[in-house]
Amino acid sequence: MRINWEEAINQIFASRLTCPRCQTDFEALVVGYSRKPELSPYAPRHRNCPRGDSCEARKLVTLCQDCARSERLRGSTADAGQLLETYMLDCRRDLEDTLDYLAEYWRDEFDLDEESFDRRLEEVDPDAYREEAEWRRRLEEEYLRYHREFRELKRRIPAAGWRAEYVEEIRSLGYDTVLGD
Repeated sequence: MRINWEEAINQIFASRLTCPRCQTDFEALVVGYSRKPELSPYAPRHRNCPRGDSCEARKLVTLCQDCARSERLRGSTADAGQLLETYMLDCRRDLEDTLDYLAEYWRDEFDLDEESFDRRLEEVDPDAYREEAEWRRRLEEEYLRYHREFRELKRRIPAAGWRAEYVEEIRSLGYDTVLGD
């Protein structure tokens, strides 16, 4: 089973929550993190993962109370507004991971000689850089969608200064971002 992310996020924006497992509407869902591959289909932000349903990465899962109990998902109950904020914060965490990766961690994946150690990822492996840049662009667009929804709902953006800090960090690394200048 694959979740239609666009439909799921539109339901959240409409304050209607549907359990991805039982397809029933609720006013609140249980939100928690899991590494269990069998819960991947219930992790809306985990779409397009190249490892698919066998992925053991930590992912944000949403289920109704009964389904969460059946799947042994531990978490907290969240209404549509709280769920929107949770998704935004999870998206921020992923964007921070991309920053860390571009700044330093990509070097762990390559056997770099001393001359190449100070080079940038796009110089060492252009294909890996393009893949990372595409992933970061999708995350930034997702973040902007959350941001717009908070504005339309006339709700305060949680930790609004985060965006400016992210832009400064990514720009200091020499990369462009759709989150601002």
